[in-house]
Amino acid sequence: MSFFKIKTCWSNAEFIVLKLCIASAYILIGTYFHDFFSNYYVPLLILFGITVIWSVYLWLTKMKNNKQ
Repeated sequence: MSFFKIKTCWSNAEFIVLKLCIASAYILIGTYFHDFFSNYYVPLLILFGITVIWSVYLWLTKMKNNKQ
């Protein structure tokens, strides 16, 4: 599949969103095993949802601009 061979470059500011997305996913996984983060489960889930949507949007716009 040529879909996985397409390359894009990300600025540092755009990469922060992806890092936040991955970090919140790790913390959400950690809340399953520990009660330490259980009070923050809903805010972390909201943060994860927002950053996933934002990362996918940035990625799709870069892919679209790369084809033109």
